Amino acid sequence: MRLATWNVNSIRARLDRVTSWLVRNDIDVLALQETKCRDAQFPTEVFTALGYEVLHHGLSQWNGVAIVSRVGLLAGETGFPGMPGWGDPRAPEARALGATCGGVRVWSLYVPNGRDLTDPHMEYKLQWLGALRDAARSWLAEGPDTPIALLGDWNVAPQDEDVWDMAEFEGTTHVSSQERQAFQAVLDTGFHDVVRPRLPGPGVYTYWDYQKLRFPRGQGMRIDFVLAGPALTARVRSASVDRQERKGKGASDHAPVVVDLDD
Repeated sequence: MRLATWNVNSIRARLDRVTSWLVRNDIDVLALQETKCRDAQFPTEVFTALGYEVLHHGLSQWNGVAIVSRVGLLAGETGFPGMPGWGDPRAPEARALGATCGGVRVWSLYVPNGRDLTDPHMEYKLQWLGALRDAARSWLAEGPDTPIALLGDWNVAPQDEDVWDMAEFEGTTHVSSQERQAFQAVLDTGFHDVVRPRLPGPGVYTYWDYQKLRFPRGQGMRIDFVLAGPALTARVRSASVDRQERKGKGASDHAPVVVDLDD
């Protein structure tokens, strides 16, 4: 089975690129983030015509997550237990979506950005990751043999080598100790980053800002991850980041991350 995750930064703006890549790379399950549309606006019929089932959760022109699968799509779940909300009044955002695909429990996750270390959005981000940690622990407790993967844009660069220059990030989000600790806390429940052992850094990134020629200068960040439970980790055969998809007109600022599993 081939799993992938991709923050597409608007599915409607990048539909042709996404569907072409999906077919060309023989993807079985694709977790999408930042679809930027409501459910009724998601181009479900285009994926259906290619033989995929679709589950989408979108509430507005912001955020939005989806799972696209050609190996089944069962037991869809919007949000996870304890997931905090944002806004006034506070309400859950479209940032988490789960489904069982080909016997694997897949979550498409879009972690809040945090905006600034002193912004209330940072506290929201940390609360969100804390609730995810608790949910992740409970999922693994359901059974050690349960194959489960947490895929998505985590908006955290957990190690110094996950950014091109730590000096450039001093006092900013994504690399702070509290964010890194929150990411590590999810790993500590029993999940594993299954990409890093197969693509050691430095210089391995999944995101390059549109500004200041970050991509051609190789100034990226590694913030998109596939975390797998123990049972699924044992099945991982290979992993890759498709840097080519960050190139050209109309590209997302993120590249797809792909993991191949033994059946």
